[in-house]
Amino acid sequence: MLPAGLPPEPTAARASLSAEGRKRLFPNATDAEWADWRWQQRHAVRGLEQLERYVPLTSNERAGVQETSALFRIGISPYYLSLIDPEHPFCPVRMQSIPVRAEARIRPGELADPLGEDKTRPEECIVHKYPDRVLFLALDTCSVYCRHCTRRRITQGGVAELSKEQLRRGVDYVRSHPEVRDVLISGGDPFMLSDSRLEELLAPLSEIPHVEMIRIGTRVPVCLPMRVTDALAKTLRRYAPVFVVTHFNHPKEVTPEAREACERLVDHGVPVENQAVLMRQLNSDARIIKELSHLLLRSRVRPYYLHQMDVAEGCEHLRTPIAKGLEIIQQLRGYTTGLAVPHLAVDLPGGGGKVTLQPDYAVEYGAQETVFRNYKGERFTYPEPEETDCTCPYDGVWQERAPRYGYRKG
Repeated sequence: MLPAGLPPEPTAARASLSAEGRKRLFPNATDAEWADWRWQQRHAVRGLEQLERYVPLTSNERAGVQETSALFRIGISPYYLSLIDPEHPFCPVRMQSIPVRAEARIRPGELADPLGEDKTRPEECIVHKYPDRVLFLALDTCSVYCRHCTRRRITQGGVAELSKEQLRRGVDYVRSHPEVRDVLISGGDPFMLSDSRLEELLAPLSEIPHVEMIRIGTRVPVCLPMRVTDALAKTLRRYAPVFVVTHFNHPKEVTPEAREACERLVDHGVPVENQAVLMRQLNSDARIIKELSHLLLRSRVRPYYLHQMDVAEGCEHLRTPIAKGLEIIQQLRGYTTGLAVPHLAVDLPGGGGKVTLQPDYAVEYGAQETVFRNYKGERFTYPEPEETDCTCPYDGVWQERAPRYGYRKG
């Protein structure tokens, strides 16, 4: 439901996107079938012949489907397919779900494991790259196989299906490592698990005393919003704090159905944040990112990261120069609320971890003052303090006393 007072025109326009696509592509689907996420999965498009029934492909796309068939899955839910513009090859939904020929070509510098995860993978389902958090790879299945996928070595199929034994070993690993306070469940898409199977993972993790939070990375609110049911939201709330990290990349994806899915989670006490990926000719413009951020905030979703494209194999044609991301952040900062400005993040190739970038607003550093430029390019002086001792005398006392009040040492 939209907050009171918002203008109806944009909502009315967006309301027709999936409805028109559904009427054109799946006229015989009943309301009950369309709203059933399992029906959506059974009717997902998974090959060239099927895809050509619904979308008039360009020669570049047709070759892309054929030449990437042995490299990476294709799979598009009917709902997400309904958002594709059949007349424009640069439709952002189309670009994310239908391969082009360039995807079959591996360029210099591209990596099968661009984030260096496999070398820090002590269990099949665990990646332990950072000191206090682990990635828990739950499955290799997605509702839509994104053409910019950074884990296509896993989601290409059949290598990360989580057995009960693997799940147990993953949970045991977390239990035996008290430094782990944060577990990110990903894959594949964890929301493709049934509620009961997801709970089999959430319940034992939440019982581990040193696990303070669980995050779930999912594209389901974007590509299969009908999966976000009240029952799913209640399951997540039961194991709070659980944070959902979703993945909208373009305003066109923020449909009424997608907004309802996000708001259902928030209404049940499950915070939702968004990580977008910057893609050339798809969302590589400050105006697009600003519109996306504004739409997300209206749905109570926090724009968290804007990711530089990882150097995954077959994705070079979608990558932008680092300078473009910095330019976009500079064009946002000061021209919209800070909540609408995501962190620009680069996940360093080979396992270096995330670093964040922002335009440099400091012009001159001095002992007495620092000179800055603001978003308009105007210069301002910040006087440095005379006292510079930044030690915190009470911290030793606090660290000694905190455990008796139930606090963990940071």
